[in-house]
Amino acid sequence: MDWLKEALFVREMAMENNRMFGDALPMIASENILSPLCKEMLITDFHGRYAEGNPGKRYYQGCKFFDEVESKAIELAKILFNAKYADVRPTSGTVANMAVFKAWTKPSDKVTVLDTADGAHISFGKWGAAGLRGLELHTYPFDSEAMNIDVDGAIATIRKVEPKLALFGQSVFLFPTPLKELADAAHEVGAKVVYDAAHVLGLIAGGKFQQPLKEGADVMTGSTHKTLPGPQGGVILANKTRDESQDMKYLDWGVFPGVTSSYHLHHVAAKAIAFAEHLAFGKQYAEQIIKNAKKLAEELYNHGFDVLGSNHGFTESHQILFKVGKEKGGEAAQKLEEAGIIANMNMVPGDEHPMRPSGIRLGVQELTRLGMKEGEMEEIAKFFKRVLIDGEEPAKVKKDVVEFKKNYRKIHYCFYEGEDAYEYIKLVQK
Repeated sequence: MDWLKEALFVREMAMENNRMFGDALPMIASENILSPLCKEMLITDFHGRYAEGNPGKRYYQGCKFFDEVESKAIELAKILFNAKYADVRPTSGTVANMAVFKAWTKPSDKVTVLDTADGAHISFGKWGAAGLRGLELHTYPFDSEAMNIDVDGAIATIRKVEPKLALFGQSVFLFPTPLKELADAAHEVGAKVVYDAAHVLGLIAGGKFQQPLKEGADVMTGSTHKTLPGPQGGVILANKTRDESQDMKYLDWGVFPGVTSSYHLHHVAAKAIAFAEHLAFGKQYAEQIIKNAKKLAEELYNHGFDVLGSNHGFTESHQILFKVGKEKGGEAAQKLEEAGIIANMNMVPGDEHPMRPSGIRLGVQELTRLGMKEGEMEEIAKFFKRVLIDGEEPAKVKKDVVEFKKNYRKIHYCFYEGEDAYEYIKLVQK
């Protein structure tokens, strides 16, 4: 076996992936692209180092510079989210959720949560982190017309179950959660309120979505690589410090040694830069994301798509969800990919199997990052119509998608704007 050949094969597949996304319309709602400064952090020497513990209290030597980086990341996160507590160590949003479960629950504790078919993330489900912790799940009723939690029904559920944790936040997240009323009910029965902001973290930071920590959430978890366009990773935020609450100390221990050892130091460095960039550009970026999502949803609806939330303005986030026919989501997603549009099949209310869903979920955060605005959303809606309604050959549509995308490869809303997002080596050398 020629091992060099095997290694070069992997490299070539990575380059092919870059070329594919460079020519495509990336619309997966959980993805984004990195700024030049964030990319640079991922190839620094931090990538191979360990830093178990907290700044100044390490189990290893050699952390004096990383201590400064992590401290700066924590400081910037607190400013960005107007929070007293920030933990930047979780390596993903799911790991952040696992840390909360580790800190604040025991196996068999009761929690209340949305069903995954109604939009909850898998980490809150029986097959994910909640199930791994052995939690007893009780689901909120859902209003499929409004695409949101049924407030009265959820309050009744919380009062009946008296959960240890009341979990909120979604993977399909079109509209803000009616958090204030639900948090009040949860606190009445002694439950802590956990808000998973993974998808909407950048919109929250940009001041264009609800503010969970002001509306009753005891803790907010999130991913740093969706609408907040940083490296893949997680964060935990709260409005109480470790000194103010023993619960926050438990949360600290839930992260380490609970669910992390070392924690991808190069990603922490990139998180710090992403927080700084979002402080500089996040308001404008979040505002344009929502404008684009609303416009695209409206255009799809006008072209004949069954867009959910139509009676409520379609969306208040980066996401759009539409039905394509009973259990036809996978087929539709495949046709779109063949046409150069990268989206994902997704369950809609009433679906029973995640691999046989009836919907397509879209996100516009990456297209927005590439400089697209409302006018471009009109053109993109036409591509969807050609593939999924008109039945045009995907390969023919792809030629037009590739030509359209040529003008949108530069990164916006960051320092050193204008770098090509898809060049496989692009370092900032200043």
